[in-house]
Amino acid sequence: MLQTISSSSSVPCRRWRIAFLLAFGVLVNFFDRINLSVSRDALHASFGLSFVAFGYLSSAFSWTYALMQMPSGVLLDRWGVRRVGRISAFLWSVASFAAALAPGLSWFFGARFLLGVSESPTFPGNAKGLGYWFTREERGLATAITDAAAKFSSAIGVPLIGVLLLHFGWRWSFAATGFISFLYFVLFYLIYRNPSEDKRLSAEELQFILRGGAQLEDQVRAKSGSSLGYLLRQRKVYGLALGWGAYNYTFFLLLTWLPSYLSVSLHMDLFHSVFYTSVPWLFATFTDLLVGGWMVDALIQRGYDANRVRQTVMVTGMVFGLAIFGAANARSPAAALVWISLALGGLAAAAPVAWTVPSLISPRESVGTLGGAVNCCGQIAAISAPIVTGYIVSGTHSFAAAFVTATAILLLGIVGYIFLLGRIEPIPEPERSGGLD
Repeated sequence: MLQTISSSSSVPCRRWRIAFLLAFGVLVNFFDRINLSVSRDALHASFGLSFVAFGYLSSAFSWTYALMQMPSGVLLDRWGVRRVGRISAFLWSVASFAAALAPGLSWFFGARFLLGVSESPTFPGNAKGLGYWFTREERGLATAITDAAAKFSSAIGVPLIGVLLLHFGWRWSFAATGFISFLYFVLFYLIYRNPSEDKRLSAEELQFILRGGAQLEDQVRAKSGSSLGYLLRQRKVYGLALGWGAYNYTFFLLLTWLPSYLSVSLHMDLFHSVFYTSVPWLFATFTDLLVGGWMVDALIQRGYDANRVRQTVMVTGMVFGLAIFGAANARSPAAALVWISLALGGLAAAAPVAWTVPSLISPRESVGTLGGAVNCCGQIAAISAPIVTGYIVSGTHSFAAAFVTATAILLLGIVGYIFLLGRIEPIPEPERSGGLD
């Protein structure tokens, strides 16, 4: 990894500061999300939540998050990453504090709705920002650094929040994520600039970025961009969306229900379940960085066909995700963690590659819109996974059917990547620009 980062040692590395800043934002972003999964028992004691009600509460974030994906993508393309990112980061800290103060379920649902709205620009914004700052050969590792933060957040966040909850209660765990979110807002406000706006970016590094195929900033095109209607007529968009939706279904099933699965199916107490939960997420962090980031960039830099490398990693990673089926019949925590680690590890390797695709195939100044459209499909899956799993567990008192359902959905995602997305190459520029069709 370090070899890739320093592959052009004569060129300054200011761009990597942006990658780690955005990665910290994702880390904080997922602290906000996993907080709820760790707090299920405490919220049950406070509000009398059933499994089904918890499934709905877990998906509440994703309802507004999904609804805002396409609008946030359009706003990112027209207003820019810097302006939208500042507003977003401030509001998601407000949402965390609001959850900590919730007197009842209605308030708590409102806080989760606000969190979904405020965090909706995160991943489309990261795709757009990294597209500006990184060459095609470095973009895989840069994206992996930000994407791996989501897995690492779960690996360290679940035990940290669990310990905080056990000692101080669920309200303080949500307040803590509020303070960390506000810290990110301050850092983003002070640090993030597009390359053309960063006065400390050297001319040498700027030319290196541009020569390497970074997305060009185009203020005129940004006023309109490629219309959402034009993008929705492209087969590649549907292939990418289907694959991302399949990935997100399994990801959010595990993000939301893994501690409960270990508790309900394998009879572990909260203290042990939160630490066992970190194991597959740590493995996913490793494969995200090593395979989805470093290996992809290294192979492309050595002359391998970029399309074949990216497509192979995406599809193979999804195939490994099918290991979730093995957890359906696991009888011990060790066996369950092996299967879940294999599944999450494979999906994590595919995820950063998938997130580089919008900046590689979208028409100019349309990365945010394309990323938002794709992530909207992902969030429909994120809404469905907690609710469907809640009904399955409530009806069967087992997670087996939930894991089988995830396996079938992953198979659909693999079909989307192979037959609809196909070659990872640019979508033709539209003949004319316009607003939303």
